[in-house]
Amino acid sequence: MGEINGAGTTAGRARRSEILILPNLLSLARILLTPVFVLMMVRHRPWPAFVVFLVAGATDALDGFTARTFKLKSNLGLWLDPIGDKVLLTAAFVVLTLPALAKPNALPLWLTALCIGRDVAIALGALIIVRRRGKRSFPPTLAGKASTICQVVVLYYVLYANAAGLSPVALCWCYIVTALLTAASWVQYGFIGVRMLREGRPAA
Repeated sequence: MGEINGAGTTAGRARRSEILILPNLLSLARILLTPVFVLMMVRHRPWPAFVVFLVAGATDALDGFTARTFKLKSNLGLWLDPIGDKVLLTAAFVVLTLPALAKPNALPLWLTALCIGRDVAIALGALIIVRRRGKRSFPPTLAGKASTICQVVVLYYVLYANAAGLSPVALCWCYIVTALLTAASWVQYGFIGVRMLREGRPAA
């Protein structure tokens, strides 16, 4: 019993030390800043909302930079980083689609549905592949990275325009480009998922 308790204590300490790694703290900060961003939007404080979103977005670049530069990659970080990204982006898409919260520019519902729908489909597909093929690695594609970058730029643009009280004509074109890249990445990930399902289970 003492050995079991000792092993459990050691594992718990390892998990806590892994959480305290700088890149993981930055990812956690991004998750914790998301409700602050939503609160600023609900209270109709566009400039603070823009600044909070800007800071949260900066943690995304910093956690990857610190992990690569100081070789602080961890298994927990492999999950925290994408979870932090999706939590922040999903919350931003939802609140910026509500005309009561996003003035004078609200994201079109079809764009939000497309972006969130793609992420949900990819997550479900990954779960199916893990269960059936045991595959754990899902590297991002070029189209996937491009669509994510475009989505972030659109969110920044809308938040800034709303804070400044502007309604740029270019927003419409940004929506179209974002939608095209998101749809293209969805199709690409779909083909990759089908190919993975046809492959054999990797050796242990």
